Amino acid sequence: MGQLRLDLLEAYLRDHYGTEASEQGLFMKLVEEVGEVAELLNKRSGRKAENGEDLSARLSEELADIIHYTVAIAAINQLDLTTAILEKDKTASIRYNHRINLEQFLEEKD
Repeated sequence: MGQLRLDLLEAYLRDHYGTEASEQGLFMKLVEEVGEVAELLNKRSGRKAENGEDLSARLSEELADIIHYTVAIAAINQLDLTTAILEKDKTASIRYNHRINLEQFLEEKD
């Protein structure tokens, strides 16, 4: 399996949803998925009873859903999340005095 690239995920979801999806509908799905993550985290911490399911596997699935709907909202709005993430991280890196920002990290990994 190849590496997942954010720009290609955006293109895929833009193609998948086309003009049929509404940002409000996708946002409501995103909120629903965030609620499911909250429920799983409560189970993992012991604040809520769990029923023997594989909580790590479920958490992975629900986090994937959050990424899906977040990127889908960006995709149907023709937003460039890669640039937004890199710029936001640069700002945070300066504000919080990080040793390295995401763009520098990626350059080092290439």
